[in-house]
Amino acid sequence: MKRSEINTLVHEAKAAFETAGWILPPFPRWDVTDFGLGHWPRHGLVLINLADEMEYCEKLMYAREGMETPAHAHAKKKEDIIARHGVLRISLWKNRLLSAEGTVKIKLNGEFHELPSGSIVDLPGGHRITLVPGTYHAFVPVSGPCIIGEVSTANDDLNDNFFANPAVGRFTQIEEDEPPIVRLVSD
Repeated sequence: MKRSEINTLVHEAKAAFETAGWILPPFPRWDVTDFGLGHWPRHGLVLINLADEMEYCEKLMYAREGMETPAHAHAKKKEDIIARHGVLRISLWKNRLLSAEGTVKIKLNGEFHELPSGSIVDLPGGHRITLVPGTYHAFVPVSGPCIIGEVSTANDDLNDNFFANPAVGRFTQIEEDEPPIVRLVSD
């Protein structure tokens, strides 16, 4: 991914956060990724770590319509994913094979649900889904740019992200074609 593309996405994210009334903390910890797949308009995400403590984590994320976060699960992390602005489509599976066999247990807006593996849930702004460890999920904005929140137990991007596609990498290789406008967590 080119640094100029990262800078463009950071500018877009800042504008989206400002328009939606989100005030960023001083010196936020930015992360921009194409998941190592080399085509960020298809697979990409902008993240800001708002809190990253031993016990808990909070992130604010931005994605354009159609920018998918690939299917993955966590062995330890339990998380709430919140559509803060826009509609976020989440696909859910019981296992790494992404098969339709079995069920997944989730909470939608605090209410328990058991859904068939392979289910799709659309979260409009303000709605949330709670995912337990081992639930494979992918998400993508479907109504224009989307602001996404995450509140979770401790975050470990290096050791607790298990992607269904073995070609996926959590951090991006960067081609330095212009100076960075923010420092990324991977810099």
